[in-house]
Amino acid sequence: MKKIFLYASLLLVVACGSSNDKPVIEEPTPAAPLSKSKNSDAFNASFKNVMDAYFHLKDNFITESNEMIESYAKQLIAAIDSLKIDELQGDTGIAENAKSTAQSISSEAKSLLAQKDLLTKRKSFNMLTEHVYNLARIVQYDREIVYHQHCPMAFEDGDPNGYWLSRSSDIKNPYLPKHMLTCGDVADSLNYIK
Repeated sequence: MKKIFLYASLLLVVACGSSNDKPVIEEPTPAAPLSKSKNSDAFNASFKNVMDAYFHLKDNFITESNEMIESYAKQLIAAIDSLKIDELQGDTGIAENAKSTAQSISSEAKSLLAQKDLLTKRKSFNMLTEHVYNLARIVQYDREIVYHQHCPMAFEDGDPNGYWLSRSSDIKNPYLPKHMLTCGDVADSLNYIK
């Protein structure tokens, strides 16, 4: 019986530790530093305004709210005309290409506003999308992932393909929202986040 008591006591000391053990102090793990953008904060903020206006425009093609489509097209024009291209990092060729593409976005958004019916506005939005997509690639926007999405049957006449950009890989088709909202695929994604 004494042996059992001795083993139990020894087991208790080993399991609980001795009084000489120091308390374990857990050091907090420092958070990983945020990635540094290759472009200035001023440029990134102005480009985010462009993307925000574009995404709101796209969302309102889904809801088919003509008033909101026109409102966000105007916001997109204001944002692209205020884009801080002079803050863009890199060689002058990049800045010149970005400036030219930004002018194309502004022109196409103005053309979209001039259209009277939703179908022709959608065709203009399709061209506008390609300009915004190209600009995001030129400047290598690295504050978020942008998905380039595709519908193979957006239009009945001419080229049937329609494209749009999204912050999510989930498909929300702005060309056929009433009948085929989830029809489409992710054609590409832009991820310059480091």
